[in-house]
Amino acid sequence: MSERPLKVALLGCGVVGSEVARLMTTTADDLGARIGARVELAGIAVRRLGRARDLPVDPALFTSDAHELVSRPDVDVVVEVIGGIEPARSLILAAMENGASIVTANKALLAEHGAQLHAAAEKHGVDLYYEAAVAGAIPLLRPLRESLVGDKVKRVLGIVNGTTNFILDRMDSTGAGFDEALDEATELGYAEADPTADVEGFDAAAKAAILASLAFHTKVTAADVYREGITQVSASDVASAREMGSVVKLLAICEVDEARESVTARVHPAMLPRTHPLAGVREAYNAVFVESEAAGRLMFYGPGAGGTPTASAVLGDLVAVCRNKVNGGRAPAVSAYADLRVSAMGEARTRYHISLDVDDKAGVLAQVALIFAQQDVSIQTVRQSGRGEDARLVVATHVATDAALSGTVERLRALPTVRAVASVMRVEGE
Repeated sequence: MSERPLKVALLGCGVVGSEVARLMTTTADDLGARIGARVELAGIAVRRLGRARDLPVDPALFTSDAHELVSRPDVDVVVEVIGGIEPARSLILAAMENGASIVTANKALLAEHGAQLHAAAEKHGVDLYYEAAVAGAIPLLRPLRESLVGDKVKRVLGIVNGTTNFILDRMDSTGAGFDEALDEATELGYAEADPTADVEGFDAAAKAAILASLAFHTKVTAADVYREGITQVSASDVASAREMGSVVKLLAICEVDEARESVTARVHPAMLPRTHPLAGVREAYNAVFVESEAAGRLMFYGPGAGGTPTASAVLGDLVAVCRNKVNGGRAPAVSAYADLRVSAMGEARTRYHISLDVDDKAGVLAQVALIFAQQDVSIQTVRQSGRGEDARLVVATHVATDAALSGTVERLRALPTVRAVASVMRVEGE
């Protein structure tokens, strides 16, 4: 074992940061044996020094001067768990300039400035690891980055936000509405006081950008990801899915076209058949399907959030980075050599499930079918329920471009015999 300990600066001491500090301290001997050198906390940067913290660390390690901490010449690794864009970006760049490798859980930063951070890591000869940024404790990014690097990934499909999965699961299992399920998620600590990032899909979109970038060796940012949250998913939508033997999930979908010329990345609610493995993902768990040419279908499943699970991923990255420091090497750079075009949502090929409140009279179905035909959208099934003012048509389509499907919906809304387009839901997994 190396005589010189490796010094680690920790930025942030919230839910995740506290667990990282606790695990680093209580498992120091094991970590040292696995790395080949002891790891020690050089300092912990926090916003408020006076706050009481029940941690087995020396209080003298806490500092409010994060920039001074990452600039210290004795710091080997910086662990960033403060989140957000700034000051996290500036602190990470400053640490790299001083020769420190980086472990971060910051999905928003990586989705916006991943290319800049990877370029800086390459320039300064340091590591940049971020397994905890997507799907918490689930080992997912390193398989994409390393294990599958000799394969061709075709599609990544997954549930990457535990809060929304909990809400939709409750709506499915209890018949609750969105607001009621959100209140329960908040009471149990699964949802933040301001749940916007989760329920509007921003969190999942950032993760989708990271997944698409790694899977397809292409720079994809959060702005490239089509995003639609779950706030408009109603109890009737979930009930309709149940009647069809399906379940509603918020999915992150990243795929490459057959010619491998363009990629799409999207986040939106979708119906999944209950026979699909992702349909059985309950509560606040995450799961991701990866489809590749040689390996076929792989599924990664586990807790996607929480202090201890996320800290587990951070510690895994910390061990990998410290081993590289001890051995005088570094991880292979992440490649964006493919530089594929990121296509718009309208080019994505998907299926729709559409519920229409219609006039109960002869010829309505023919009018509806004509609009689908004019938009070059093929109908898979159609069924009618109710009579009179309760008449409803439920249409399931074959695969078509999202532009053609959304154009069909707009024309249906303008049809005099259609009183309302009650529900529109994409369908995946079939």
